[in-house]
Amino acid sequence: MGDGDKPPNEHPKPKIKHDWYQTETQVVVTILLKNAPSEKLKIHYGDRSLSVSSPIADCESEYSLELELAHEIEPAKCSYIASPSKIEIKLQKKVGIRWTQLEGEGTEEKIKAIPQAVIDASGPPARSPFRKDWDKIEKDMKKQEEEEKPEGDAALNALFQKIYGEGSDEVRRAMNKSFVESGGTVLSTNWNQVSKEKVEMKPPDGLEFKKWDT
Repeated sequence: MGDGDKPPNEHPKPKIKHDWYQTETQVVVTILLKNAPSEKLKIHYGDRSLSVSSPIADCESEYSLELELAHEIEPAKCSYIASPSKIEIKLQKKVGIRWTQLEGEGTEEKIKAIPQAVIDASGPPARSPFRKDWDKIEKDMKKQEEEEKPEGDAALNALFQKIYGEGSDEVRRAMNKSFVESGGTVLSTNWNQVSKEKVEMKPPDGLEFKKWDT
């Protein structure tokens, strides 16, 4: 066997990639190591370090990963899951900041939350300048309606129309009969009374009703 020949049973050590992503509270490191034997998998969490070692399936070599983390973690709250396709390690952040990098001296950058409405200590939340003030619009409409309310005869007619429109059949019959028979001088809603006899004309006080001869 020449010096450059390899033993027939030796397999080349595969290149195993790892990647990471983060949430507000965790950094998740994913190692693409297939069929890692959980009973031989060793993971150690430090305050700012992560150490992983595991035998590589179908290979006599061993996988090893040593990371000096950019920020502190809480070792007691870290965990991992070994699946047939990968190892997923969840590192609990000690401080809820956004990591700009996984290793080295990371700079602290606070995670920006979704902007909330500015709360004025003396009143309700400030309104957005682009949001319609529906409360104000409703008040303006009511004010406009009040200013346009009819007065005098117009108001009285509006009231009669409302009563007629919302009244029962008996109320409508009473109003029609009394108005017609009295020549427009009486408008009653009491059908029990109006139905018994003809409604006489009742001109306003100080006036006398006269029928014009034709």
